[in-house]
Amino acid sequence: MSSAPSVKDENIVWHQHAVDKHLRAELKHQKPAVLWFTGLSGAGKSTIAGALETRLAQLGYHTYLLDGDNVRHGLCSDLGFSEQDRRENIRRIGELSKLMADAGLIVLTAFISPHRVERQQVRDMMPDGEFIEVYVNTSLDVCESRDPKGLYKKARAGEIANFTGIDSAYEAPLEPEIDLPAGDASIDELVAQCLTALNERGIIRQ
Repeated sequence: MSSAPSVKDENIVWHQHAVDKHLRAELKHQKPAVLWFTGLSGAGKSTIAGALETRLAQLGYHTYLLDGDNVRHGLCSDLGFSEQDRRENIRRIGELSKLMADAGLIVLTAFISPHRVERQQVRDMMPDGEFIEVYVNTSLDVCESRDPKGLYKKARAGEIANFTGIDSAYEAPLEPEIDLPAGDASIDELVAQCLTALNERGIIRQ
């Protein structure tokens, strides 16, 4: 027997306002999008996303960058790093990204987001073409040699459990919209690749 509907199910509905996504985007002269940067720890997600946001701002576009560490200081400060908490972390970021895209923004996110099913769930929240998966394609060896936060060293020493790439799996995208060879190219080259892809999709107008 199914349970009775909750108060939320019965009484909370989505309110459509007169100022919509289309108008907000037109005022900004851009097309809303969510660029979802995924890759191993140390792959360069935040660095590349930050450099791309800087370039977009220089070109006059309206953006917002959501960084994995930053959101855990506020929005997701109540979450740990269990599988369940990591799934909830991605769900919250997906919902927030959707709202920011509804505001007409180009949203950049930098999260390991190791599981394909969770990235697909975020994609499914959004209209076709609005979710752009950006795979920061850096090998584990390169990431571990960089180890900017010393996390790989701690994981190898057993001080961190369930660390992606060491004792927890990372599922690389099968068909990302943008595949960045981040171990072999310069930041400028990678940003240029992203800008070309955004232009081809009509997100920006160069």
